[in-house]
Amino acid sequence: MNNKILIVEDETAIADILAFNLEREGYETETAYDGNDGLKKALEGDPGLILLDVMLPGLDGFEVCRRVREQSEVPILMLTAREEESDKVAGLELGADDYITKPFSMRELVARVRANMRRVPAPDAGETDGQARRLAGALTISEDKSEICKNGKPLDLSVREYEILTFLAAVPDKVFSREELMEKVWGYEYYGDLRAVDVAIRRLREKLEDNPAQPQYIITKRGLGYYFSSGN
Repeated sequence: MNNKILIVEDETAIADILAFNLEREGYETETAYDGNDGLKKALEGDPGLILLDVMLPGLDGFEVCRRVREQSEVPILMLTAREEESDKVAGLELGADDYITKPFSMRELVARVRANMRRVPAPDAGETDGQARRLAGALTISEDKSEICKNGKPLDLSVREYEILTFLAAVPDKVFSREELMEKVWGYEYYGDLRAVDVAIRRLREKLEDNPAQPQYIITKRGLGYYFSSGN
C-alpha cells in the first residue's frame, strides 16, 4: 500500500499538526500550501491519499479535485470549515471520496484516512485460476487483476467503485442500506456522510450501465437501499 499522504492546506499551523499526527501513525507526508502546488504534487508525486482543503489560494480545492480526477483515482478526503450542504455535495460530485468539516478530532481524521487508504487486497496464490468469472449480464470479474469488464472491455473504476460493486455482487439481490454500505465498504460507522454512498453509486452507474437512469445492475430499493441484480 502507498503510505504517502499529500496535505494541501494553506494554514501552516493546521498543516503542521496534520503532518505530525499522521507521521506518528506511520504515514509519510508531503505538504502544499496552495492549490497550484497541490495539483502539481498530486499529479507528479504519486500520493496514496490527498487531504485537500477547500479554501486555498490560487486554485480552490474543488478545482484541484476536479483536475486530479481527470487523471487519477487517488483517494481524496476534503477538509473545510464550510458547513453548507451544497459544498459537501459539490465535493462528492467532483470525485472526492469523503468530506470532513473543521473542527474535527485527530482520532476521527485518522479513522477516515485509514478507511479511505484501503486497497483491494491481492488474492492469495491458488485462490483464482486467472479466468474471468461472470457476475451478471455482460459483466465479468477477473479477481487476480481486481478488474471488472463489460462486454470484455475493462471498466475504469476507482477502488471505491470496485469495492461497492464487488461487495453488492457477492450477495446478489440482497438489499443493503446506506448505513450498511458506509460501514462495510467505507469502513467506519456513521462517521461518513451518507450522501457519499449515493454519489458513489451514481458515479458507478455512469460507468456501468447502458442507461444510468434505468439501471440493470445496481438497483435502488426505495426507502431501503441498494442491491446488485442477478438478472433472475
